[in-house]
Amino acid sequence: MTQLTDIWPVLGLTLTTPRLQLRPVADDHIPAMVDAVLSGIHDPDVSPFSFPWTDAPREELPRNTAAHVWHQRAKTTAGSWSLLFGVWQGNDFAGCQELLATSFAETRTVSTGSWLKQSAQGQGLGTEMRTAVVLYAFDFLGAEVAESEAFDFNTASLGVSRSLGYEPNGVWRHSSGRDHVRTMQRMRLTPELFRRPDWSLETAGHLAAARFLGLEGA
Repeated sequence: MTQLTDIWPVLGLTLTTPRLQLRPVADDHIPAMVDAVLSGIHDPDVSPFSFPWTDAPREELPRNTAAHVWHQRAKTTAGSWSLLFGVWQGNDFAGCQELLATSFAETRTVSTGSWLKQSAQGQGLGTEMRTAVVLYAFDFLGAEVAESEAFDFNTASLGVSRSLGYEPNGVWRHSSGRDHVRTMQRMRLTPELFRRPDWSLETAGHLAAARFLGLEGA
């Protein structure tokens, strides 16, 4: 019998770190993801997101969350893709870590975005999950550059970037949708600058996922 991972092989990909397991969000993960979103991600008065999606009315967030998962999955092609990983700490859905690329075969560049529910913050999990996808991008997919960006007030995200060896890569002004403009800091990392952890990334389902993403030799 055909399995869903036969049709969409990236759903069989797993990245494992000492404390976390990262798996692309499948439909049966969406309820846990919605619960994490509804539990709170940030101070309601200060959104860290370039698109302040958590500003939506609470009753709309479940539908919006599911639609985002399906949208990111649907726009994935062999050359340009979004891997939206659910971050699991045991049986607890702690947040999401996204790994994105556009024209990856030519650019060899990835970018990342993430969030953790508030109860999972302050434990170093943000660093661990970013490290996981950067290791995967450099060592398994053959990426040559990893990029990230955050508002200049988002010290947690920028701190993760600096701790891993990212360097500043310019700033730009962004309208957050809250009637004011803020400064966004771009960050850039190469394999040579990457401060590797003292643990090894474990993977499962990589070869099938890589083929699906158009990376036959990865």
